[in-house]
Amino acid sequence: MSQAPESPTTATPPTARPGPPAQHGHRPAMSAVPATLVPEAGWHFLHLFYRIDRAALAAIPEMEQEEGRRQIVEILGKDREGAPDQIHAFAIPGHKADFGVMMAGPDLRAVHNVEVALQASKLGPALVPTYSFYSITEISEYVPDAEAYGKILRDREGVDPESPTYATKVKAYADRLGPMNKQRLYPEFPDWPCLCFYPMSKMRQGDQNWYLQPFEHRTEMMAQHGKSGMKFAGKVMQVITASTGLDDWEWGVTLWGRNPSYLKDIVYSMRFDESSAKYALFGPFYFGFILPPVELLDAVRL
Repeated sequence: MSQAPESPTTATPPTARPGPPAQHGHRPAMSAVPATLVPEAGWHFLHLFYRIDRAALAAIPEMEQEEGRRQIVEILGKDREGAPDQIHAFAIPGHKADFGVMMAGPDLRAVHNVEVALQASKLGPALVPTYSFYSITEISEYVPDAEAYGKILRDREGVDPESPTYATKVKAYADRLGPMNKQRLYPEFPDWPCLCFYPMSKMRQGDQNWYLQPFEHRTEMMAQHGKSGMKFAGKVMQVITASTGLDDWEWGVTLWGRNPSYLKDIVYSMRFDESSAKYALFGPFYFGFILPPVELLDAVRL
């Protein structure tokens, strides 16, 4: 039998316990969590886009231009000391930008240093920033673990949990999950010829409010979305980075393709999924073809 609560008139007042010392000026209390720029999980991600000011470039003396080219080749190099863990430079067709640089790694200062070094180079006065996007890699909350995947097999696909098929599928998924999550958090940029990048958010207007949908429904929609993308395995590689509270959009999407047509096809086909058709908001799309730094400078006539 449960004990009845004490009467308010007879209850013994709790013993007062000393609290933390008062903080002045909204100064945060001390915490055991370390203060660091290194993400707890994942890498910093930075996309930079530039236009070349031809008049400013022409005004730079030829000897300084040559020195500036040498500097930029070194700045964008993958193997130099202090370089970000991953870096790609790419030429951009059209008028949105002339070229872009994408970097990832645990050291925010190393990533930021590339941006600063480009602007501080001898050719910096001719480089006009047109767009940038900062984000951090993450594992989506909608990526199921092995147990959740088993539930999907049972409840949505009707697979008998006692069958060999069920055990085989769950084990295969569990074996893939570790490498997949590692690639999501610490992506190795592929040696493929082209990429596209775009920022996106989820709709939050009236009945089209993603965040008012039950988690189970959101998970089902994202599972459908993931199945659409799996059709392009081996043709397109994707990294989703999180930017809520860090930039103007909620996520950045980077797609590498073995062919430009694959990038077009995957974005088109996935727009029919409910998660995109009803709830997705897209920012500007940037397409580029990836080049080594020396070839990039030649391609954009820098």
